Amino acid sequence: MKSSIKWVDNVQFVAETGSGHALVIDGAPEYGGRNTGARPMELVLAGAASCTAFDVVLMLKKSRQNFTSLHVDADAIRAETDPKVFTAIKLTFRVAGKSLDPAAVERAVKLSKEKYCSATAMLGKTAEITTEIVISEA
Repeated sequence: MKSSIKWVDNVQFVAETGSGHALVIDGAPEYGGRNTGARPMELVLAGAASCTAFDVVLMLKKSRQNFTSLHVDADAIRAETDPKVFTAIKLTFRVAGKSLDPAAVERAVKLSKEKYCSATAMLGKTAEITTEIVISEA
């Protein structure tokens, strides 16, 4: 896996992923940024949320759950001193569908957290990761 980061100006960068996708990264105005892109740690948190969402979608499909939407809210707390690592992350899974089996949804979330999601496995070294599941009928 590769990524390339090119400095634009001040604290703005353009990242290009190994799969050929580009995105703008920028710092907060108090650090010289112009708010033209996501902050680096926002991307880390979004990466973790999307990594676990990816796993859950695959497992729900494999278990033939009739889900119509999946939304993961990620809330993190960072250390007050440098390096300001994440110390706590709460992932709220909002799953909607028809006649969903709550046990299948819970199993998918648990397996992602404990076995499959490499992003949360790494972040779990410094952060307590908790989950909440909200299931609704679509």
